[in-house]
Amino acid sequence: MTSQKSGNGTAPGQAAGNGHVDAEAAGGPPSAQGDEDNSLDAILVRIGQFGRYQIINYVLLCVPMLFNAFFSISYVFTASTVVHRCNVTQCDSPSSLYEESWLNFSIPYKNSAWDSCNRYVADESELSSDYCDAKYFSNTTETCGQDFKFRDEEKTISTEFGIYCKDDWKLTMVGTINNVGQFVGIPLGGFFADRYGRRTMLAYAGTLSAIMGVIRSLSSNYYMFLVFEFLDMAVGSTLFPTAFLLAIELVGPKRRVAAATIITIAYALGESFLGFLASQVQNWRWLLRVLYAPAVLQVLFLWILPESVRWLLSQGSEEKAADVLRKAAHTNRRPLPEEQVEELIANNRQKLSQANESQYPIRKAVRFFALRIANCCLCWFTHTLIALGLSLNSVNLGGNKYTNFMLNGVIQVPGLLLPLVIMDRIGRRYSLCASMLLCAICMGASAGVGADNYAGALTLFLIGKLAITCSFQILYFFTSEIFPTNVRNSLLSLCSMVGRIGSMIAPQTPLLAKYYIYAPQILFATFALISGFLTLAFPETADKVLPTTMEEALDLANRQRQAVVGEEEAKAAAKRHGEGEATRKVL
Repeated sequence: MTSQKSGNGTAPGQAAGNGHVDAEAAGGPPSAQGDEDNSLDAILVRIGQFGRYQIINYVLLCVPMLFNAFFSISYVFTASTVVHRCNVTQCDSPSSLYEESWLNFSIPYKNSAWDSCNRYVADESELSSDYCDAKYFSNTTETCGQDFKFRDEEKTISTEFGIYCKDDWKLTMVGTINNVGQFVGIPLGGFFADRYGRRTMLAYAGTLSAIMGVIRSLSSNYYMFLVFEFLDMAVGSTLFPTAFLLAIELVGPKRRVAAATIITIAYALGESFLGFLASQVQNWRWLLRVLYAPAVLQVLFLWILPESVRWLLSQGSEEKAADVLRKAAHTNRRPLPEEQVEELIANNRQKLSQANESQYPIRKAVRFFALRIANCCLCWFTHTLIALGLSLNSVNLGGNKYTNFMLNGVIQVPGLLLPLVIMDRIGRRYSLCASMLLCAICMGASAGVGADNYAGALTLFLIGKLAITCSFQILYFFTSEIFPTNVRNSLLSLCSMVGRIGSMIAPQTPLLAKYYIYAPQILFATFALISGFLTLAFPETADKVLPTTMEEALDLANRQRQAVVGEEEAKAAAKRHGEGEATRKVL
């Protein structure tokens, strides 16, 4: 979700740009496709939709998903503020602790914590050099410059580069720069993946990102750190959509929804594992090395991962695609008739020769679907803002921030599984609306719980995170189903790119808490409430074939209105029939 669904999550929502996957590829309703797709799916069914071959490669593809979780949100710990207070010259000594009895009269206490940047002014003329007493301190406060006492031994760029108090914006800027890198990198990565292949992009992007991360661990100043944070995500943000594509293209049509869900769960568990690693390695330089150094091994994907069969076919490399399918059939111990392979090759060559067929211009699509696109953009913005914002604010809940962050990752797992149960039963629109409204309620209620009620705040946070993860997963499928085939990826890329603005803003939300402690929750609740109700303006797509043409996409809303009118007329007719029967009985 932060999101990377965001949040992130944002995890599902990261598959933006050219690397985005539509609902059909992920197992949504089938659309009218060429013979090539049908014969390829038939082959996948014959050789095993999720056999030994797919399982082996699926496990391998979970590795870049884990690394992408590390890379996209490690700044939560490397650029975090370490809990500190002012050093009280008149009372502190080298052996004094963060918590001392005399803090009650020397340091202001607000929002359930000691003030990080201010202390009460002491009367130097009256204060004895060897005695610390409340009568020598006034109610006037002063800033304490760079003189601090720390609660923990954690080392971040804040402690190393002296970034405190009025410079806290520099820490939140790291998260924004990270997401700017993703904004640039995801569409570029999608382009290169389409040009040079999924496997090639996965290997090179993962390796380059690992190198950028290791160099970042050697940063000598804040600005060097910031530059390599951007470069890291500019090359590494494509890991999620590329691995996602490879994973679902390996399996048969009946297994794609499950495959898409499981590969996304790997990202969520990666976030949770990041929290565990950060709790064990509390020095930002060594944490980056632990996270990034092993990722260099992703270069081995060039030799151990198969290339996408669909991509090979799109490039006219039919023999290479056939070799991959033969190897899969052999590993799964299933027969693959050569005549079926030859039919696939022939159909693909015919389709490539007709590739210049006319398509709907994007301008026409934008004109026809202006309101639908605007609503889609707002929903994506809301989800990336909330999903990532909740992940970032989890470390500020109180209690142990590492435990909070691990729970933030774990709770996404049921949030990703829940849509499989509710999407088809109650429909896309109502599922999406209900989960967003639940998130809004939890965020609004958290403002009334109080900062001292850690258990209540954590419970509401986790329910809200589950709800926004669930709605993000639904949104990912739903908005893929409301646009026609010829412009589906283009329009969905537009929505997700606009949504990425939300993830750029999300890292700044912790700063709002300095002005009002519940400001982030109120912001999240407001957007979730507005977007939740606006989702009802979308046409329902459950149990419907994906629209292939512009007319079919427009007809989704017309059929929905006709269905509602028909249902109302049926109820009215039934009511009249019942009244007539009652009258006859009376007579």
